[in-house]
Parts: sequence; structure tokens; C-alpha cells
Amino acid sequence: MGLKVTTSCLGYQQITATGTSVGLTVPTGATFAMIVGEAQSVRWRDDGVDPTTTVGMPLSVGVDFSYDGDLNRIRLIAATTGAIINVSYYA
Repeated sequence: MGLKVTTSCLGYQQITATGTSVGLTVPTGATFAMIVGEAQSVRWRDDGVDPTTTVGMPLSVGVDFSYDGDLNRIRLIAATTGAIINVSYYA
């Protein structure tokens, strides 16, 4: 799957991930996000179901995850204590 063409950055968000699943705070007009885990790995799901610390798609530290699906459905959780999630939003 190829990514859509991006034209401008609409914002940035940093999430201190815990053992509770979180969604994104998507800026109006954002259609694409670049998500990067920092310090510890995280897990994500984009089917509207909460991931757990052991179930969901793994995202390793420092790996760029480019996502252009429904940004309001993606959920993230720390796989290990101390995870930080950095997100940049684009249109």
C-alpha cells in the first residue's frame, strides 16, 4: 500500500504510554500520521479494538510507522513500562 501525498504538517503529539490503551488526538484535516515509539516498544490496532501489552501489532523503538488509514480508530498501548509515542500529523 502506498502513502497519500502529504502537503503540510498539522501538528505533533507526544504520548507517555501506560498499560491502558489510548487513541490519538487528531488535528482537524489530518489524513496521515508518522508514529515512532521511543524508549520501549508499543503495540497498536486500527480496527477500533484496544490492544493489550501482548496482543496487537508490535512497533519497535525507533521504527517509523507511516499510517494513512482512519486516524480516529487507531489505538496504542505500551508493551513495556516507560514507552513514549511520538506522532506527527499531516494533510
